[in-house]
Amino acid sequence: MSFKAKSASIVFYVSDIVRTEKFYSETLGLALSREEGAEPFWLQGTLGGLDLIFFQMDGVRGNTPAVIFTVDDGGIDDIVAELATKGVTIVTPVSEAPGGWSADFLDPDGFGLGLWQSGELPRSLK
Repeated sequence: MSFKAKSASIVFYVSDIVRTEKFYSETLGLALSREEGAEPFWLQGTLGGLDLIFFQMDGVRGNTPAVIFTVDDGGIDDIVAELATKGVTIVTPVSEAPGGWSADFLDPDGFGLGLWQSGELPRSLK
């Protein structure tokens, strides 16, 4: 019998759920909903069919997979510059990646996140 996944979720254990909600909703623009069943609550959002789930609890930082967001309108340089002005830690500035450009940054708990953009799109829209 082979396993066939119907969906996927990435679960993050965070130290401050309210700070996490603010970062992902206000800084990154993701729609998150507060869900009951964990104290004080847990967060869930869906991006391109992938569920992102956040629980406030102790966890070892750096043992979760990185989440890579695809930039499909171009302007990766502009996005990284805006994140930096919002106080986001940029780990790897925009650099060449297979088929395009990428950059890496951290969320408030130190989880690695990234951006990827096709090389066919402009790096800046300004």
